[in-house]
Amino acid sequence: MAEQKTYFTEEHEWVQVVEGNTVRIGITDHAQEQLGDIVFIDFIAELGEVAKGDDIVTVESVKSVSDVYAPVSGTITKQNEVLNDAPETINEAAMSEGWMVELELSDLEELEELMDLSAYETFVAEEDNE
Repeated sequence: MAEQKTYFTEEHEWVQVVEGNTVRIGITDHAQEQLGDIVFIDFIAELGEVAKGDDIVTVESVKSVSDVYAPVSGTITKQNEVLNDAPETINEAAMSEGWMVELELSDLEELEELMDLSAYETFVAEEDNE
């Protein structure tokens, strides 16, 4: 598997392989644009095991409150604590410094169920046309 490969979900989350079984999870540029100015982040999942689909982060923006779900199963090993004091980092750099959690995957095959960039771009274009 190539390093830094990024996968996407229909809920506008991204999963980037950092190294081995370690991935970072965040929301896409499309998601942060839809939310508007992000004002607060709540890490609702503690460090430890999560299952695919579990709520892991709540994102509060000037427009709404949204949950971020674990796109894969594993163990959360880090939270991006910069976001506690600077949640706007997600608006500024959603796909890099705005990552939310780091996780050790429990099943690498779950990544294969996610979209690659071109599939995600097609999904967003179709969604925007609805």
